[in-house]
Amino acid sequence: MNLRAFLMCFATCVCCLNGFAQQGLPKKQTRPNIIFIMADDHAYQALGAYGSRLIKTPNIDRIAKEGALMQSAYVTNSVCSPSRAVILTGKYSHLNGMKDNGTYFNGAQQTLPKIFKQYGYNTAIVGKWHLFSQPTGFDYWNILPDQGHYYSPHFFKNGKDTVYKGYVTDIITDMAINWIGEQKGKPFFLMLHHKAPHRNAMPPLKYLDKFSNVKFPLPYSFYDDYANKPALQRQSITMKNDLDIRYDTKIPCDTCPVTKINEWAPGEYEKELVGLNPTERKIWDAAYQKEYEKFKKLHTKDEITRFQYQRYLEDYLRCIMSLDDNVGRVLKYLDKTGLAQNTIVIYTSDQGFYLGEHGLYDKRFMYEESFRTPMMIRYPGTVKPGNKLNQFVLNLDLAPTMLDLAGIKPPDDMQGESMKPLLTKQPLVKKWRDEIYYHYYELSFNLTAHYGIRTRRYALMHFYNPLDAWELYDLQKDPYEMKNVYNDAQYQSTIVELKAHLKALQVKYKDEEESFLKKK
Repeated sequence: MNLRAFLMCFATCVCCLNGFAQQGLPKKQTRPNIIFIMADDHAYQALGAYGSRLIKTPNIDRIAKEGALMQSAYVTNSVCSPSRAVILTGKYSHLNGMKDNGTYFNGAQQTLPKIFKQYGYNTAIVGKWHLFSQPTGFDYWNILPDQGHYYSPHFFKNGKDTVYKGYVTDIITDMAINWIGEQKGKPFFLMLHHKAPHRNAMPPLKYLDKFSNVKFPLPYSFYDDYANKPALQRQSITMKNDLDIRYDTKIPCDTCPVTKINEWAPGEYEKELVGLNPTERKIWDAAYQKEYEKFKKLHTKDEITRFQYQRYLEDYLRCIMSLDDNVGRVLKYLDKTGLAQNTIVIYTSDQGFYLGEHGLYDKRFMYEESFRTPMMIRYPGTVKPGNKLNQFVLNLDLAPTMLDLAGIKPPDDMQGESMKPLLTKQPLVKKWRDEIYYHYYELSFNLTAHYGIRTRRYALMHFYNPLDAWELYDLQKDPYEMKNVYNDAQYQSTIVELKAHLKALQVKYKDEEESFLKKK
């Protein structure tokens, strides 16, 4: 064989080998990974990105700094299970069937993970599920039963009962990172759902001394007298009368006559502590014995109320410190493995939360602190860093947004709007919403079912079960929603206009049950 023939043969072999090699290589992943991180009851007032005076959250804030912060994000129904169902389906509660915490989610219906699976994604959920039925649409699931516990909690791993040692927020993050590491280049969709800082906010032992010497300022509306607010007058989620000294405040006193003790509280409190070993329990008891010594020096009802407010915030914020640490762990892992550039990271809460506003804890009402929720999205190269969006967005929008960012057309029956045009500065196909609709159903804690409309200036609410009352707030003049002006003469034309818009929203979202459509 002459030299020329040899070289031609060699070149042909090289080309063939390169062809075989290319066929054997995995195709480059083009669709983004998605990590959806959701806390439970994380108030926007307790996030640095929203200007919190209470706590710094540098790791969570990093998502907003390197992506977009939704400054006007709200929920459609401010309570745990319904909010989760809205996110899974992109539909209001009356259509997805999950109106309150007392029903089972119908897992046979169309959900976000099922759609991602259809398009080649690996799917998983770890942490809090709280939808009572078994998860569907997930390749892997490892969830807390019901609310779960903070210390050495039980989980259901693909249906098998499993116990893990440690603190729940750390454990959930471990599960998430381990699962991500197993994906081997295939696009993934992960729902990382934390329990914290849900009541009764049990902190990691390493943070039991944090905030002990901080005096938190009372919110402006803390002493709201509920004048002309019949729904607030009958509820039982006040810091003044309804926090349990044992369960919520962790004061080791089962017979203190000066404040509320529910008969169930001591037993439930002890159940929460079963996961601590003897050494850990000594650390816990010593920390809260110090608080008991402070409690003994109190005399008046108002002193006790203020003390419980401080104690509530201390434990709540300690749980958030752990949340922030663990979000940092996830972001660091993405950086270390080279996944960050092609991974969408979303942080939100299942709803907002009262931290003493209107004298309340918990959520549920349409007032701002419960209705509004934290929300931020990072997607390097697509979402501009430091983007602050003021448009009204809803948890209803999360499902279509995630699909759209992944290049998947959202189903037509999803009621939310994709936020992709807002996030990427694309031209809007239609005008973005300038008003939002809310509907809450549950009657727990002596609450009242209600629905309403929120615009930039006004919040109109109709409480319809078990009472019948309307409330209107002029947010321009009264941003803390202290004065119900529904009966003021100067607002009557505004009310007529708002009711017409409310009716239009109920028609749009196909919500006719107990609605304005059936009332004058």
